[in-house]
Order: sequence, then C-alpha cells, then structure tokens
Amino acid sequence: MTDPYKITEPTVISFSGGRTSAYMLYRVIRSNNGLPADAIVCFANTGKEEQATLDFVHQCETTWGVPIAWLEYRPEKPRFEVLDYQSASRNGEPFEMLIEKKKYLPNMVARFCTQELKVLTIDRYLKSKGLNDYITFVGVRADEPRRVAKMRSQGDKFCPLAEDGITEEIVWEFWNNNPFDLKLPKVSGASNCDLCFLKGAGIIRSLISEKPERAVWWAKMEEKIGATFRSDRPSYAEMHKFSQNQIDMFVDESIGCFCGD
Repeated sequence: MTDPYKITEPTVISFSGGRTSAYMLYRVIRSNNGLPADAIVCFANTGKEEQATLDFVHQCETTWGVPIAWLEYRPEKPRFEVLDYQSASRNGEPFEMLIEKKKYLPNMVARFCTQELKVLTIDRYLKSKGLNDYITFVGVRADEPRRVAKMRSQGDKFCPLAEDGITEEIVWEFWNNNPFDLKLPKVSGASNCDLCFLKGAGIIRSLISEKPERAVWWAKMEEKIGATFRSDRPSYAEMHKFSQNQIDMFVDESIGCFCGD
C-alpha cells in the first residue's frame, strides 16, 4: 500500500488546531523524516479559538520542530497577516473584522466564516508566496464519510487519515499516550471556535456555564448587527442569562463546520 502521508508535490497541510489535524501532521513528519521542503503547514486563527488551542499549536511546532505559518484574515489587501504564537489575536478580532465588512452575521444559510477566515486566508497567503498549484492535506478521518466525500469532490483536497483508515478512537489513543495533549475535553465533531453557532445548544450552554465570559463576544456581535447567528434558538445574551439561572434549554445536534478537530 502506498503511504498516504508521503509528500511528492507541493502540499499545504491545513492544521485546524485540533487533535485530528495534529495527528495528521505527526504522521506526515514521521513518514517524510521531517517536513519536506515543498510542504507548508498553515494555521488560520479566527481569534475565537480557546487559549488551549493556541498553546497546543505552539507546542506542536516547538516539540516537533516544525515551522507553522500563523495566519489571520484582514479586510484590506492582501487580506491576510502573518503572525506568531505571541502576537496571534485572542479576542475575536479577525472574526469581528469580517462581520463588520460583511455587515451581517454568518448563519445557517450563509456560513461564510470558515471560507473567509480559514480557506481563503490560507489561499491568499500561498499565492503571495507564488504557490498557485498545490494540494491540501486536511484532517478528516475514515469515520467521517460525509466530510471525506465533500473533500474528495473538490479535487485538490486529500484526506490521508481517511485513506489510512484512521478513526477517532485511534486519534484519541495516540494523544492519551503522547507526552502532551490539547487541554480541552475530547468531544466528537468539536469546532475550535469556542461558541460556534453550529454547536448544539446543549454544548453551548455547558460551555457558557463553565466559563460565562465566553458568551460576551458572541452577544456583542449579535447586538452590533441587530440579528442573531441562529433564528431557531435563543440569542447568546439569552443563553448566557439562562445559564446563570440554570434554566434548561432544548438540546440539538452540532453541525460539522469543516474547521474543527
């Protein structure tokens, strides 16, 4: 069987900051005896990642000795900025810039946040380096068939973990035995955006109960635009209030946003 982690052409490794994509990066390093010269690792920061996620990305780059391009969306040309662990936004600044430029919130119909903050931000950075023809390694596992099918349909996306039959159980077992790990709970289908509107209401409430200040930025964005991220459930301000009063909300399922894990 051909090693799916072997890099033979210009390749971008999309590192979301989660355990799955970090495991993919580890396997690439192991299969290629380091990071090949024609491979670039990119982490696109929205500013709404948990501090633990930023710490994890930084630990991967320092422990494994792999350069990672820390990128953020900017509304003005060249539409991205290169930063590092110390200077990366931690208060939702890139996401807020995008909302201000669009003048409306991403929602269930127009989920533009992942595309703008991550996919296009990385692509603009690569084009600035003269890289126009490349394939992208994405951290999608074999037990995520719908995501695998979506990635394969795009032609230039490759899922080495899926090709290798890697499941969530294998990924979690790896981190259970690794010297370091992402210091966030193991949750299936997790998004790295702290209170992503695609997460189930039950998960949102739990996260707000654990750390009420998480809701502040999201409520501020809804107030600024005069709308909600989702029309089928309470606003973030209301969820914050419900959480403080320990009122149970309905429970719904999370929806994959393609920028997590």
